[in-house]
Amino acid sequence: MRLVHVGVACLNQLPLAWDRNLANIRDAIAAARAAGVTLLCLPELAITGYGCEDTFFMGDVQDRAFAALDDIAPMTRGMVVCVGLPVYHEKALYNCAAMLVDGELAGFAAKQFLAGDGIHYEPRWFKPYPAGDLDMLERGARRYPIGDVMFDVGGVRIGFEICEDAWVANRPGVQLALRGADVMCNPSASHFAFGKFAVRQRFIVEGSRAFGVAYLYANHLGNEAGRVIYDGGGMIASGGELLARGRRFSFHEVDLATAVVDIDANRREQARRGSHRPRHDAAAEELIVEHAFTWPVIAPTAPRAIAPSWEDAPQPQLRHEETSRALAIGMWDYLRKSGAQGYVVSMSGGADSAACAVFVALAVTCALHELSPGGVIAALPRVHAVHEAIERGGDAKAVIGALLACAYQPTENSGAVTREAAERVSRAIGAQFSVIDVTAQHRAYIAATEQAIGRALDWQRDDITLQNIQARVRAPSIWMLANVRGAVLITTSNRSEAAVGYATMDGDTSGGLAPIGGIDKPYLREWLRWMEATGPAWHGPIAALSAINAQQPTAELRPAAYAQTDEADLMPYDLLEAIEDSAIRDKHAPLEVLQELAPRFVQYSAPQLATWIERFFKLWCRNQWKRERIAPSFHLDDRNLDPRSWCRFPILSGGFDRELAEMRAYVASL
Repeated sequence: MRLVHVGVACLNQLPLAWDRNLANIRDAIAAARAAGVTLLCLPELAITGYGCEDTFFMGDVQDRAFAALDDIAPMTRGMVVCVGLPVYHEKALYNCAAMLVDGELAGFAAKQFLAGDGIHYEPRWFKPYPAGDLDMLERGARRYPIGDVMFDVGGVRIGFEICEDAWVANRPGVQLALRGADVMCNPSASHFAFGKFAVRQRFIVEGSRAFGVAYLYANHLGNEAGRVIYDGGGMIASGGELLARGRRFSFHEVDLATAVVDIDANRREQARRGSHRPRHDAAAEELIVEHAFTWPVIAPTAPRAIAPSWEDAPQPQLRHEETSRALAIGMWDYLRKSGAQGYVVSMSGGADSAACAVFVALAVTCALHELSPGGVIAALPRVHAVHEAIERGGDAKAVIGALLACAYQPTENSGAVTREAAERVSRAIGAQFSVIDVTAQHRAYIAATEQAIGRALDWQRDDITLQNIQARVRAPSIWMLANVRGAVLITTSNRSEAAVGYATMDGDTSGGLAPIGGIDKPYLREWLRWMEATGPAWHGPIAALSAINAQQPTAELRPAAYAQTDEADLMPYDLLEAIEDSAIRDKHAPLEVLQELAPRFVQYSAPQLATWIERFFKLWCRNQWKRERIAPSFHLDDRNLDPRSWCRFPILSGGFDRELAEMRAYVASL
């Protein structure tokens, strides 16, 4: 029986933050050593950070990464540690995992399959390393193997699948298993998306069974570079069984999971399988690099059961929990890594701004719960208002009040219902609340414009103009409040509004971060109802949200007599989302969208559906320029509309004119 104590550490890194990243790596190695771990896997590109973008091409970045590797090597004495970094070799840049054995660099395994879809753009910077290739990298007087290499470390063979490598059909693990791999390390930067964790866990556990290995998976953690949230969740599986699972969405810089794996048990299981056909050719042996190492003897222990957690909850509870935790850590990391003093929200009394404010409250509450008050002070060293609130013995609401200011900005078209709702929610979560009445500015702009054009503005002729000026007149004062506080102004636009441009540019789109820009309106309202009644276990419900949930969504920009609602302006929100999914996510033409949705929405006639579908396509094409300008949002799933990271569309286009005409002709023929 050959037992090895292995570990995986998920790290909360920051691109190009050399000292911070090195400190996290040092802490991870120290924690692993203290836990008795001998083999430790760290995340992909952990030294530089994953999201360095075009700075990967800077020679200085590569030099500093190697200098950090030199600093890390002595920390690994008596251990085997793999850590990710970019490596320049033969006029190409490769995404590599460095293997450190007992304080020395043994070589580099290079990534073979690059993530180049959706939010990932790896082929812009890196080259895929050819399978079956091994070369030597010269560094000073030393030469190190690089490529499709497996390391035989003291008789234990260790191979690599680096993130995307494991997501493809022809994954490198197949050949590594045939070459006799005992352990598969997967240093990853796998972003969070709804439902993705279950898929990830399946390929890790199944990989350990099919390849007959111990499988070590280490991921990034937190909001690393701005848009992308990593959920951590390191895992260790062996022989088809999940042995250990780290926490997801942890607020700590390092999250370590460990287990003891039986190398000989996996070997025996492979030997029993008739399907296993190991490679014995010379080419396979050339890809194996031997390195001396003495593995410590470990006494057998009973395996630890994986404790049940919120991740085992059924849908939709699981999705609500993931939403809460993903947005909480996303906003917490954005705050502390940007160096801002807090957040500011223009509270309209509606669902979108209320949700944004609640996400800030969840971030603070979760940080206090996980890090303790002292940890929060350490995480926000320059936010003195937070220090003062905690030193006064303040509770979570006091800390939220130090970080979040909400302002209601009425004009004469604003109503008492939305004002009361905005104040109730703000005070319930502990935010500072104020009213900044912009009626005078609103009237002044109208008067000045009427004088300039030589006529009065009226709602029949100038509807959009009169609506937009109310939204835009709020921007200067809310930006001023954010500037005074040194805070990030939150953009409150949701994904449904972005799809059809139902937002005023430089009005309600003002801000530096759009946390709900990837969430559709129907789901956001469902989540708010859950927050009112239940909420996450570490926070509980917010009863004051009843004032939001009881309302119909409205921009509240026309006079009260118009009884304005969003759905009257656009279409039913559930239908809007169905059209968006079919047209944008699934890339269907207008007629195909109609034919797909007609059986699902039988309550609407074909002409009515066609009218709404045409409205969607026209608004979608007309408003691409808005989507290009809306503040960065968090990526949450494959329905994201952010053109800078996921969904690209031309600003100028033919507008689907011919396609819409075909749909109209089809409806007329029914």
